[in-house]
Amino acid sequence: MNEYKTTAKLFKGLCDENRLRIIESLQDGEKCACTLLDELPIVQSTLSHHMKILIESTIVTSRKEGKWTYYSLCDEGRKLALDLLEKILEKNKEYQMHQSC
Repeated sequence: MNEYKTTAKLFKGLCDENRLRIIESLQDGEKCACTLLDELPIVQSTLSHHMKILIESTIVTSRKEGKWTYYSLCDEGRKLALDLLEKILEKNKEYQMHQSC
């Protein structure tokens, strides 16, 4: 059951248009929240909400430096996402194209 929660959290991070924009922005490298706000059509409270979900999903990681928070893509989260997607979509060895009802 815990495996389903982990999978759901991870894919929750990917199932929003704004979060996908944030992920795309972070493909260029680590960015502070103020830079992300400049790049995206969202307000600070919305960014905070999305970043919380992305961090919980393990797709994004954060670090504090003084009063600033910097965000980057997380290599472990990327690997987890790829592994989970492969596992979820893998066909069983006994997979059949057609079964009678």
